[in-house]
Amino acid sequence: MLYRKIPKNGDKLSILGFGCMRLPVIEDGTIDEERATRQVRYAIDHGVNYIDTAWPYHMGESEPFLGRALTDGYREKIKLATKLPSWLVENREDMDRFLNTQLERLNTDHIDYYLLHSLAGEVWDKLEPLGVIDFLNKAKDDGRITNAGFSFHGPIEDFKRIVDAYPWTFCQIQYNFMDERNQAGTEGLKYAASKGLGVIVMEPLLGGNLASPVPAEVKDIWDEAETKRTPAEWALRWVWNHPEVTVVLSGMNEESHIEENLKIASEAYPNSLTDTEMQLVNRVEQKYRQLVKIGCTGCRYCMPCPSGVNIPECFEIYNNLHMFGNVEGARFKYAVRMSGVFTNTEPGGFASQCTECGQCMEKCPQNLKIPDLLKAVEEDLEGPDLEQRVAMAKKLFKKG
Repeated sequence: MLYRKIPKNGDKLSILGFGCMRLPVIEDGTIDEERATRQVRYAIDHGVNYIDTAWPYHMGESEPFLGRALTDGYREKIKLATKLPSWLVENREDMDRFLNTQLERLNTDHIDYYLLHSLAGEVWDKLEPLGVIDFLNKAKDDGRITNAGFSFHGPIEDFKRIVDAYPWTFCQIQYNFMDERNQAGTEGLKYAASKGLGVIVMEPLLGGNLASPVPAEVKDIWDEAETKRTPAEWALRWVWNHPEVTVVLSGMNEESHIEENLKIASEAYPNSLTDTEMQLVNRVEQKYRQLVKIGCTGCRYCMPCPSGVNIPECFEIYNNLHMFGNVEGARFKYAVRMSGVFTNTEPGGFASQCTECGQCMEKCPQNLKIPDLLKAVEEDLEGPDLEQRVAMAKKLFKKG
C-alpha cells in the first residue's frame, strides 16, 4: 500500500480509501453484515487506513454497521470519515444533534475527518448564516471532530469561494478522466492543493461506468497499450497520477474488486504514467465524448433558467445514460438531483419544466437547441414513475 500525506496535519493516508456507500447486501436490500465486515477488515489488514461513510448511506445503516465492524481494535487502525447531512440542517442546534448521533452510531468519541456533505454554493450560503463555522470550531475544540472538510457538487466558482471561506484541512471532489472540466475538475483540484488542502477523490470510476461494460470502440483503444491493464486500473491510475490527490475512494463490494484495487494501490505512484499512456487515456475520453448525445460543455451560460430547469445537470445525466447505458442508475440519479433533498426545497429543475421561452438558446455558445433537447431528456429520464423515484430519493436522504 502506498501512502500520501495530508499537508496541514502530516497524516499518512492510504491512497486507497474504503467507501461505504455500496456495501454488499442481502435479498431484502439490507447490508450483508458478515460479508461486509470481512471485506472492511481485510482491506484494513492490507493497509487501507481511511474509511468513509455518511448519514444516508444504505438508508442510514452504513454508520451503525461501521460502529460494529470497527470493534476488536479496528477503529484504532484507521482514520474515520463521515459527513454532516447539510440538506437536513435547519438551525445551529441541528448540527450538534446530527454529529452527536453520528458519534453514537459509529461507536466512537471522535470523527477523524468530518465533512459538510454535498456542498454547492446555495447550500453553503444557507449553512454559513446558521452558524456552521462556529459549529466546526467548537466541535474541533471539544474533540468531537479532528479535521474539518467538505464534499462538493457544483460549479468551480462556488468551489473556490468555499475553499477560501474556512481553514479546511481537506475537501472531497468527484474526479476522473471524464470529469476534468466538470464540477471542481482539474482546476479545482489544483486550487485546493495550492491552498494546502488534502484532496479526497470520489467517483474515480464514474459510478462504475468506466469499468464495465466498456463499449467495443473504447476497448479497442485500451487494447493498443503496451502494458495491459483493466479499464478500472487505467481509470484509477489516471487519478493517482495526479500528485495533488491524497486518497481515492472506492466502493468495493466484491472481494475481487478489493484484491485488484489493493494491488493497483501498491504501484500507482504520482506521475508514473508515460506521455504515451496519458495520450491513450485522452483518446479514450475523446471516444466516450463522441458517444454523447448533447454537446454541452457545462459552461452554465444558460443559467439561471427562468422556469427553474437545471439545464447542465439534465444534459450531464442524459449524456451519461447514452455513453454508458446504465438506465436505472441514470434515472435514479436524475430523481435525486432534481428532488430538492440537497437544497431542502421542493422538487425542481426537471426538463419538463421548460416553457420554450428561448432565453437559453440566446446565451448558449454551442448553439444548442436546448428546448428540443430537454424534450429528449424528459422522454428518457422522467416517465410515469418519476414521482415514485423522487419519493424514494427523499426517503433515502431523510433525517432518520
